Amino acid sequence: MLEKVFSGGKTEQKVIENIKRHIKVLCTASDCFKRALEDRDKDRVLCIPDLEREGDTIRREIISNIYEGAFLPFLRPNICRFVEIVDEAFDVLEDAANEFEFINLEVDKDLEEDCTKIADINMKMCDMLLIAFEALFRKEDLKEKNLAIRIYEKKVDEIKLDLIKKLRRREIKDFWQGKTLSDFISYLTRISDIIEDASDYLYIMNVSLR
Repeated sequence: MLEKVFSGGKTEQKVIENIKRHIKVLCTASDCFKRALEDRDKDRVLCIPDLEREGDTIRREIISNIYEGAFLPFLRPNICRFVEIVDEAFDVLEDAANEFEFINLEVDKDLEEDCTKIADINMKMCDMLLIAFEALFRKEDLKEKNLAIRIYEKKVDEIKLDLIKKLRRREIKDFWQGKTLSDFISYLTRISDIIEDASDYLYIMNVSLR
């Protein structure tokens, strides 16, 4: 079934390659963000809005090609939804980058370390999502890739719970300082949820096409 669905013409192949590009750009943005946290370099995140715009351009091209007739009609909504979920990760990553400009994590070393761990896991989840997408077209079982992403997401949840406990013990002297830090952590941990959603959707597509 997969072979029949994906062995289309040039338009189908173009969509497939563009989806790979879309995920790769997200991987680059995630890596950029992780390095910014590691180096405490706020200038590094300046690349993220550019990468988000690049991802948005790729997304529009993918959707346009699909509406022009790429793939069988029953598959088009599934592919569009997967692409939209990936695109949502760009938006939340950009939100986290915007908040990063106004926070000072080094004041609390344990917060900085936890946030850097989450950023690293987010990057690894992006890489695994790309591996899973490529495996779909090799007619491989996605169960192990999906499980790996679920395990990563569980680790993020565990770190998030610990972060919330630390935040509740932290003295906040300024409302906006506290809100910015809370929003930053919320966006940072939301990314893993979105990538897990994309992975689940990809796995559902794979099962439905067998």
